[in-house]
Amino acid sequence: MVAIVQKLEKTRLSAEDWALAALDVIAEQGLAAVAVEPLARRLGVTKGSFYWHFPSREALLVAALERWEKTEQETVFGQLEAIPEPRARLRALFQLVAHELKPHVIYSELLKALDHPVVKPVLSRVSERRLDYLTASFRQAGLGRIDAQNRARLLYAAYVGFLQLSLQLGQPRLHHDEFDAYVNHVMTTLIPE
Repeated sequence: MVAIVQKLEKTRLSAEDWALAALDVIAEQGLAAVAVEPLARRLGVTKGSFYWHFPSREALLVAALERWEKTEQETVFGQLEAIPEPRARLRALFQLVAHELKPHVIYSELLKALDHPVVKPVLSRVSERRLDYLTASFRQAGLGRIDAQNRARLLYAAYVGFLQLSLQLGQPRLHHDEFDAYVNHVMTTLIPE
């Protein structure tokens, strides 16, 4: 009886379950590895469960990337809005982002797939939102419009470049102390006094 109940629970996956599983695959193997049959096996269900929620792989990718985008926005920006002082908010942003590995891996994998029609608009929105947020934060920290935009671009370029070095070019991972020193250096360099 317990096995039947467990099997029924497994077959009642939600669209979000499928989207989260797709994000896991993107983080582990890249966008091209997201496929219906392997995902169904991974989740312990049949392909029929997939087609109950999605008409195609592309629809799943859209749902997964929307989920990633929404979670990132809520996790990062939502937590920071409670910090009123802009420099403290920027420091908190650096610390929060520095210690979240999976979203960075997903972002890095999506950068590799930027030519995919589902990926490009999502990354464009995410990048624009991040740059706008950083620019606004630097403005609130006392920088003029142009300086704030330039500092935001520099910070974002440093972030993307670090991901490229670490995840795509296979540079040796920094030890915990080295990474913390790097993050502190970037904060000291880019957050205005």
